[in-house]
Amino acid sequence: MARQRLTYPTDLTDEEWQILRPMLPPAKSGGRPRKYPIREVLNAIQYILRGGCAWRLMPHDLPQWQTAYQCFRSWRQDGTWLRMHDQLRHEVRTRMGRHPQPSAAIIDAQTVKTTEQGGPTAMTAPKNSTAASAISSWTRRVSCCVSSSMPPICGMRT
Repeated sequence: MARQRLTYPTDLTDEEWQILRPMLPPAKSGGRPRKYPIREVLNAIQYILRGGCAWRLMPHDLPQWQTAYQCFRSWRQDGTWLRMHDQLRHEVRTRMGRHPQPSAAIIDAQTVKTTEQGGPTAMTAPKNSTAASAISSWTRRVSCCVSSSMPPICGMRT
């Protein structure tokens, strides 16, 4: 008997799953059956995107990170995520009584004050850091002295 896993705050609700299920691509025909339910894969993807952690840090009770990443990547490449976004935006805007396609966009930009002259004279000259130049010169010396046939020292690659 399969053990029921605890839920995460990022898991899809039943209502969200009913909305998203028809938008997901069907399983490929002729191949082996999916190892994990597609809802669990979507929960795993959502865990990573909402939590902001690395794929390899996914909890062990969710599908393997390689499976979740492969689905995420293939859906990005075949346009599934874009189609889902567009369809959900269309539904939300229609329910709000708006036109399905937005008619305007807002671009937010930060304004940086400069002198009245502007141009290259208004820019501050870059500062040379003695620590950075010492480190880079040390790295060049070490990489020149180490033979490419020797293993890397302290994780450094030549």
